[in-house]
Amino acid sequence: MEPKWPNTICKRVLLTGFTLCVVLVTKPTSAIDIYADPEVMMQNGTTGIIRCTFKSNEVVSSSTSVTWSFQSSQPDNQFSKGPYVIFYLTSGREFQGPLEFKDRVQFIGDINKRDVSIQLSPAQFSDNGTYFCDVRNPPDITGTPARTELRVVVKESLPQSNTTLIVGAVCGALVLLILIAVGACVVMRVLHNRHDYEGCTSFESVGSQAPQPRKKVESGLEGSKCTIPLGPLQVGAGGPRNPLAATILLGKCCIYVALLFIRMHLKHTALSLSTDTM
Repeated sequence: MEPKWPNTICKRVLLTGFTLCVVLVTKPTSAIDIYADPEVMMQNGTTGIIRCTFKSNEVVSSSTSVTWSFQSSQPDNQFSKGPYVIFYLTSGREFQGPLEFKDRVQFIGDINKRDVSIQLSPAQFSDNGTYFCDVRNPPDITGTPARTELRVVVKESLPQSNTTLIVGAVCGALVLLILIAVGACVVMRVLHNRHDYEGCTSFESVGSQAPQPRKKVESGLEGSKCTIPLGPLQVGAGGPRNPLAATILLGKCCIYVALLFIRMHLKHTALSLSTDTM
């Protein structure tokens, strides 16, 4: 007689086989994360960039696709009813959208570096609206498209650079340092003159102990000596011998540091502007 298998063992074998079939036949999909700037401002008639990047655990291949869509924020615009595809990239080939965006939308990203940004040139007021960036990198196909609100404005509406504020602050600090240095120089000069006057007075008191006739001669000599400048004040054994020269040197150093700071800031601003207009 053949041995009979218990019902429990049969059920476990059937369940294990069914699970293996499901795992082998169906391949789970994973999520993809897409990032974009919440809001972008462009000047009318200029070139602007709408950035978008993505994060995927899979290797980028020829099956990776990029879709850019647009929905206008203007009720009377033909693209206000829903998102319309304005750019599509797959298998290394680019497909332009409607005529309103043809030759104005250019792909400037590097899909191998997870960058799928586009360039819009020239920007128009009719471009105001929401731009959707969607990326598919099989099997990573589950993800929420990133959205960017674009505002095309005139030049006067763009936020002003803080270069003027920084330059004003640096110049104000420089003027304050110069005033402090000049004030210190004046105080040192006053103390120096007072010291010379006290020296002449003490010398006259010593000369008063001599005979009266000689005192008159010496007082005249002493008066002439007191009118002769005694030279610059020495501040300490290793200090500067001329406070005015030290003040000028300090002012030059402050001016050099201020100009260097302004130059670095302007260079950084120019680099940022050139990067944004690429």
